[in-house]
Amino acid sequence: MGATGWGLAPERYKTRLGLTPDAYIPDAAEGRVRLEQVRSAAMGRRMDLFTAVPAGHGDGAGLPVVVILHGSSASAAGFREFGFARFLTRAVERGAPPFVLAGTDDGPSGWLPDGSGADPQRMVTQELPRWLAARGFDADRRALWGWSRGGHGVLRICEAAPSWARAAAVFSPAVARSDEVFGRLDTLRDLPLGVWCGTEDMFYDAVRALVDELPRRPEVVTFAPGAHTRRFWNDHTLDAFDWLAKLL
Repeated sequence: MGATGWGLAPERYKTRLGLTPDAYIPDAAEGRVRLEQVRSAAMGRRMDLFTAVPAGHGDGAGLPVVVILHGSSASAAGFREFGFARFLTRAVERGAPPFVLAGTDDGPSGWLPDGSGADPQRMVTQELPRWLAARGFDADRRALWGWSRGGHGVLRICEAAPSWARAAAVFSPAVARSDEVFGRLDTLRDLPLGVWCGTEDMFYDAVRALVDELPRRPEVVTFAPGAHTRRFWNDHTLDAFDWLAKLL
C-alpha cells in the first residue's frame, strides 16, 4: 500500500481491517490492474469488477483466474489498496504459474441470495465467467479465495456447485456450528481445499470443528498465531497463492 493511500485512510477503517503499519505487502510491481463497471442481471444493478494481471504478463490473455470473495468490511474497489496485485506479482516471481485475480462485490446478505432478489451465487457462478472470458482470460480454469464472510461464501458456493472451482482457499471463514455449511460438508469431498485461521480469531473454534468434520482433510490446514485481521491474512496470502496456482 502506498504511503499516500495509507495516510488518507480513516483510523477506524484501518483498525477494523487490521491494516496496521505492520501488515505485510510485497514490494513488487502491480502489473495490469483494472476496476470496471459491469451490469449484473443476477444482482439487479451495476457492479464493480476488479481484475489484476501479474507484471510481465501483458493483458493476461489465456491465464486462469482466482476469484476473490471479500469480507463484510471490504469491497472490490479496495482490492488495489490491499496490495493484491503486488501479492500476485510476487507469487509469480517466486515461481507460481501465472494467473489473474478477479472479484466483484457481494449483496445485502453477503454471498448468499436474499429476499430482495439479489443472487451473488448466480452472479459468481454464471455471469462472472462470461465477463472474464470476454476479457480474454481462461475462465474455465478457476479457483476461489475468500476471507471472513467471503470465506463462508466460498464454502457455500462450492457446496452448491462442487465442480465449479478447481480449488478453494478460505481465510478465517465466518462460520458457526449452527451454520448450514456444516450440513453439506460431504459435497466438498473431492474439492482441493486450503484453510487458514488465526488461533486468536473469533471463528477459530468453529473453523477447527469444520476441518475435523470434513469428509476429507483439506490439502492445506494452517492454524497460526493471529486474529481476524488483514495483518494475519496478508502474512499467509503468498502461501495461498502458491498453492492455488499449482492447481489451475
